[in-house]
Amino acid sequence: MEKGVSKRVLVASLVGSSIEWFDYFLYGTVAALVFNQLFFPSKDPTVGLLLSYSSFALSFFIRPLGGIVFSHIGDKIGRKKTLVLTLSLMGIATAGMGLLPTYEMIGIWAPVLLILLRLVQGIGLGGEWGGALLLAVEYAPKEKRGLFGSIPQMGVTIGLLLGTFVMSLMTLMPDETFMSWGWRIPFLLSALLVVFGLWVRHGIDETPSFKKVKETGQVAKVPLVETLRTQWKEVLIAIGGKVVETAPFYIFGTFIVSYATTNLGFSKTAALNAVTVATIVTTILIPLMGKWSDRYGRKPLYIAGTVGMMIYAFPYFWLLQQKSVALLIIATVIGLGIIWAPITAVLGTMFSEIFPSNVRYTGISLGYQIGAALAGGTAPLIATALLAAYGNSYVPVALYIVLVSLISLAAVWSVRDRKHEELDEQDGIA
Repeated sequence: MEKGVSKRVLVASLVGSSIEWFDYFLYGTVAALVFNQLFFPSKDPTVGLLLSYSSFALSFFIRPLGGIVFSHIGDKIGRKKTLVLTLSLMGIATAGMGLLPTYEMIGIWAPVLLILLRLVQGIGLGGEWGGALLLAVEYAPKEKRGLFGSIPQMGVTIGLLLGTFVMSLMTLMPDETFMSWGWRIPFLLSALLVVFGLWVRHGIDETPSFKKVKETGQVAKVPLVETLRTQWKEVLIAIGGKVVETAPFYIFGTFIVSYATTNLGFSKTAALNAVTVATIVTTILIPLMGKWSDRYGRKPLYIAGTVGMMIYAFPYFWLLQQKSVALLIIATVIGLGIIWAPITAVLGTMFSEIFPSNVRYTGISLGYQIGAALAGGTAPLIATALLAAYGNSYVPVALYIVLVSLISLAAVWSVRDRKHEELDEQDGIA
């Protein structure tokens, strides 16, 4: 592959993924600041907040549907066309949120329309991840597949950083101005980012793997049926492999903010700063870990990160209990910044290598999105429920992290490392 094409593919994969996650996390940030007041008004502020957060969680459960719909298109028609659709869908939904009338203006239709747009976001994201990943992995030279596959994974952390940064700027406005129209600006700016993302992706050709599938006439008639008939074990492996990547991410990145402020007396700024620093560290480490996986293999890095997560579960909470801002930052950087990095860096490439190319989009999307629905959106809720049930003891939450680590270790134990193989060797079209 030419160097210029290689760079454009990586940029297209990273930019699109970052924009999608920026849109996704932007909602989560605004939910607690704005939507609970303007779209879910209630005499009890807690009820408004819960309704607002519920609308955030809903998208996790719609993401598998997006994965099914768009992976069908991706495995039947092509990766590139699907990525244009998912990015456009996400952009329209996010810009639509920025234009929505509030509850005061149109009553019950305000939250109804907001939830509908959030569901559209979830469907778009459900299809985007698999396409962005395959754009990178299926273009990658064999010896750089781990590095290429890690690049779209950076979109998660870059999107989170962008969303946090933009909203931090907006909250510098006077409160009345921010609540009146300031909060809408990031949603509307997203439309410009989407146009840029579409422009970057415009010049990319269809991936070599999908071209081979079409040339050899191996396009699956119904990719979902074919996947569940022939690759159901691999789907289960991918679901299990996902849980240790998603549950700790939302505990280290979301749950920690409420836990540190409510239970341990930290300021919200200190908690958010800890998450931000850790997110920057992991963004830097992800491509390095991807590169290492090309040398040492996906499975060894994944297992090292998962075992590290299991060992770190109790020390993490012990460090937080010291109620030191410096230790709060160190604890979050170790968990989210260092231990989580190799897991997320190799996850997508490892998933890609266990599915044949004619159902690869469907297989990885099902595994990733079902795993995210089961262990991602539910992680902060489970952790909060465990705290409430056991007198604010962190022990059950630490045990929960150990449990998801064990599930993932069991899931990937039988996976063969394919870093030395051509991507399409297993389906005989390499």
